[in-house]
Amino acid sequence: MRQVQTAKILRIHISESDRYHGKPLYEAIVAKCRELKIAGATVFLGLEGYGETAEMHKAHLVGSDRPVVITIVDTAENIARLVPVAGEMMDTGLMASSEVQMIRVEKNPVAPDGASV
Repeated sequence: MRQVQTAKILRIHISESDRYHGKPLYEAIVAKCRELKIAGATVFLGLEGYGETAEMHKAHLVGSDRPVVITIVDTAENIARLVPVAGEMMDTGLMASSEVQMIRVEKNPVAPDGASV
């Protein structure tokens, strides 16, 4: 079964070293997404990158400050609720959103009792 609907994708670009209340910022943002009942979030760790300051972000021998991208896909309404909350959690970073077609694929639907439908 396939369901297609218009949705938004939000990509949050931060650094591995960014923190929020002592924990990694990417973990805090994903936890906030769960709290807000956002459909899902995935964290990608980059090998190397830079932003508007042109400072390189990559792994070093004595530490690591690699680029991180959190990708979130949900309805436009839910992304709109998330953006200001995530923005308050960030010191620096970038958020980019765009409209997408969300295609949900479910080959073996499961009933609430755990049995296949």
